[in-house]
Amino acid sequence: MTPEDRFPGPEHPDSGPRHQPDLDVLPYGTYYEPEPVAGYAGGGYEAETYSGYGGARYLEQHWPAAGPEHGHTVHAPNGQPEHPGYEPTLPDHPSPAHGGHPGARDPGAQSDDPPTIELGPPLAEPGLPYHPYPAPGPGEPPGPLYVVGDVHGYLDELRAELRQQGIIDADGHWSAGRSRIWFLGDFTDRGPDGIGVIDLVMQLAAEAAAAGGYCRALMGNHELLFLGAARYGDEPVQSTAGTASFLAAWRLNGGQQSDLERLEGHHISWLSRLPAIALEDGHLLLHSDTTAYLEYGESIAEVNDAVHDLLADEGVDEWWDCFRRFTKRFAFRGDAGPLAVRELLETYGGTRVVHGHSPIPYLTGAVHADDGMPPHVPGPYVYAEDLAVAMDGGVTMEGRLLVSRLPV
Repeated sequence: MTPEDRFPGPEHPDSGPRHQPDLDVLPYGTYYEPEPVAGYAGGGYEAETYSGYGGARYLEQHWPAAGPEHGHTVHAPNGQPEHPGYEPTLPDHPSPAHGGHPGARDPGAQSDDPPTIELGPPLAEPGLPYHPYPAPGPGEPPGPLYVVGDVHGYLDELRAELRQQGIIDADGHWSAGRSRIWFLGDFTDRGPDGIGVIDLVMQLAAEAAAAGGYCRALMGNHELLFLGAARYGDEPVQSTAGTASFLAAWRLNGGQQSDLERLEGHHISWLSRLPAIALEDGHLLLHSDTTAYLEYGESIAEVNDAVHDLLADEGVDEWWDCFRRFTKRFAFRGDAGPLAVRELLETYGGTRVVHGHSPIPYLTGAVHADDGMPPHVPGPYVYAEDLAVAMDGGVTMEGRLLVSRLPV
């Protein structure tokens, strides 16, 4: 089905070992092992962020999260329905959780999308004070930059790492002031709570905006797979491995039925609009360690527009082809690896690629330890003549969920 990505893990973290099959890989780089964080030094921005409505809760308050079939009407604070007559865009082929069947479309659905998280700070609850952070002044430097590797539904591990880095507080709210953070994609599948991960990232996006920072995310191949499973279900696709479907491939690659059942319209709209590639402080941020991005455009804007247009207008086979391309991996290993990285940097800019997708234990060949212990992942993995930084710590195989401050 998808041999480059066929590493399904257990449905729950306590259901057994998460070790994965060996791959024929050799180490080509070195680890970066940061000093232990003894508290967040936020450059003077340590004050807590008020977060009355954050992320998914903000959307739920101000935009419909489900259609009329769920009996859900959104009201403004004055008690009147907000955006009367609006019904959110749902997938063309709703999942069973949406009460649909393959090929069904809600005739009343409009093409309008809900607002992006970054439209503004969250609104305060009535009766509670709201003190937004001031916007950065002219010439004021931006806050520190962080990246997060593949999460794959491991919500508790994500919260623990973000807390350890001082990005969230004990209650799970943004506490990093004007810091900036990029998630490198793959929120769902294999782990137990992918929707919980998405909700947390959306919440932090709203809270960070109120604090003068930001929380953003890239689209990974598992976002393409998850959205494809929700939209196309068992509709056949043309696969090099024979007749397949998005739903079958999603299940094969660790798809969790509970995530599909909890997927709502605002999740779909948010995921569908994630960029595929970004440039931040000289770091070219990608999900996959592949040169397939070059096939979608000669600039970052062209690549992102091409992927968004494909998801909006193209059919199941084009969507599947996009998923397959971004599932490729290991382009930056070996003697030709630096050349591949340089081609991406020369095309899109930046001085170093930072990516997720391929677990570091596969890149280093340390999938299984001789003593049977989980793979040792002390930090991000720098390789390809120091031009590439791998951030997938292998949380699905008892490695680590990595959150790291750039530059490494």
